[in-house]
Amino acid sequence: MNPEPTPNSNNPNPKDNSSSVNPSERGNNPVTPERTRGNMTNATPELQRIPSHSGVNRERVRQPDLLEELDEYQQNLGRKQLSLITLPPLEDNPTSSPGGVLVLMAITIMVFGLAIDNILLGFAGAVGTFTISLRIIWPNWSRIWIQLVPDPWRAVVIAFVGVLTGIIGLLMLSGSNQQPGSRNIQINWEAIGAVGEIVGALGQILIAIIAVYVAWRQYVISKELTIQQNRITQQQTIDTYFQGVSDLALNEEGLLEDWPQERAIAEGRTAAILASVDSEGKSKIIRFLSQSRLLTPLMRDRHLGRPILDGDGGYAEDRVDGVRVIALGVMLAGSDLSGTDLRWTELSEANLVRADLQNCDLVKANLSRAILYEANLSGSDINATRFFYGPVETASPRSRTKRPNYQTGEHTGAVVENANFSKVERMSESQRYYICAWGGSKTRDTVPGGCEGIPNLLGR
Repeated sequence: MNPEPTPNSNNPNPKDNSSSVNPSERGNNPVTPERTRGNMTNATPELQRIPSHSGVNRERVRQPDLLEELDEYQQNLGRKQLSLITLPPLEDNPTSSPGGVLVLMAITIMVFGLAIDNILLGFAGAVGTFTISLRIIWPNWSRIWIQLVPDPWRAVVIAFVGVLTGIIGLLMLSGSNQQPGSRNIQINWEAIGAVGEIVGALGQILIAIIAVYVAWRQYVISKELTIQQNRITQQQTIDTYFQGVSDLALNEEGLLEDWPQERAIAEGRTAAILASVDSEGKSKIIRFLSQSRLLTPLMRDRHLGRPILDGDGGYAEDRVDGVRVIALGVMLAGSDLSGTDLRWTELSEANLVRADLQNCDLVKANLSRAILYEANLSGSDINATRFFYGPVETASPRSRTKRPNYQTGEHTGAVVENANFSKVERMSESQRYYICAWGGSKTRDTVPGGCEGIPNLLGR
């Protein structure tokens, strides 16, 4: 059962005494942008830290460094991926330097011997050409084989040659290759020629397959580069948004000083960027705004509109009449937030109609008075997630006409009608009671453990 909170509590996500949180979840700072993994380490642009007026270091991306790092990453990734279809450097052999000249000289001698009808001179040139060419090719033949034929294909290629050899052997040993009345094996050159034509056709097919493979590898490389470039561009856009909102809402001393027009501009910027980034980018923005207290309803001075300090180094909350710096409103309606980290986020009163919240980490998230109508929360971790205030017996969903009572819990709850809670993790008994009571028949069918013994207070 959720504890009975104080409406003006300075904790945006009051602690639920009925649920326990793993120690590994504490101390996690979801505000810090996640470090890009894998090859993105090489592509992350250099950041120049500059002191802000508030004394807090902010990160600013330098455009020339970004482009330089992106070009270097593309070159490195291209070399790495193309290494499967390009030849390695040949072995450094002292005798290979004049090898080309010696081969040309041997060919010249052979041609000259044939021209003057000198068998000995032509034979010597031919032997010399063959020997010198073989001497140059042999040291690097194994490396060429390893590079041209990928490891998974080597056994297949050898088996293919074995099949052809076996077919030829069977033809030579079969009765079709013998003269009538003779038991000696005869070589049927016509059959050998037919097999050669088949091998030639298969070789052409193999060349076509290799060409398709090379084209596919180029497509994969291009797609990976495009994805990485989009991630870099998105992260740069998000960093610029963080800095712009901070400069807009803070004064020169670093204190929150937001006027109505500044709040309107901040909300417009937020709506625009949330519509242009992917699910991971949306979660980063929500975590930043939540931990910055920009989504929390703050107690205001009735004359100047400035937030009031709570005496403990923070700003006082006012859940009933407080004003948020940024009100999410319908910005997240229908959004895809599946698989993202939304721990300790402030989503109270947010419109999440038909939002995709599958497999999300919603530990300690505040969803009170949020609209979760037809939202999908299947597979999410809802440990200590707040859906309402006050006792669960008297808590009820939000109302358009009635003010919420944060002592009794009336009209402080989330709208969970037709929401999907199948396979959610770590659901408490108080959460199960509220969802079953106010979710309706469709939601009740998805609650783990069922809703037996819990009345359907929604009535439909």
